[in-house]
Amino acid sequence: MIIAVDFDGTIVKHRYPQIGEEIPFAIDTLKLIQSELRHTLILWTVREGDLLQEAVDFCRNRGLEFYAVNKNNPEDNDFGGPRKLMADMFIDDRNFGGLPDWGFVYNVLKDNPSMVLSNDIFHNIQAPKREKKKGWLW
Repeated sequence: MIIAVDFDGTIVKHRYPQIGEEIPFAIDTLKLIQSELRHTLILWTVREGDLLQEAVDFCRNRGLEFYAVNKNNPEDNDFGGPRKLMADMFIDDRNFGGLPDWGFVYNVLKDNPSMVLSNDIFHNIQAPKREKKKGWLW
């Protein structure tokens, strides 16, 4: 399975343009998804240029290497092509329902990957509780 993984808010806490603190178990879980479950990981982020390189280096220094970064294949041209990825799954904190616990992600991929491909996974996920904002729309 090809899995696209966001960086800010998914692997690290949001501190863009700085790199935030690593979200507990994110990198260790992604390394297990690669080594044990044999899935292909692509880093999928809005970061570009030096900010992108910082994110790649952050992961690399912790032993996490991606198959490709912001493209489907490492040999794809960086210029002129769309950045739409063709992945089977996207792990992103902005998903509907938010980012589930990393242990949950690993166990679903390990025990029932067909559930992910059929989108049945979303029937059992509770959206995380968010602090209610105060403003004219709330």
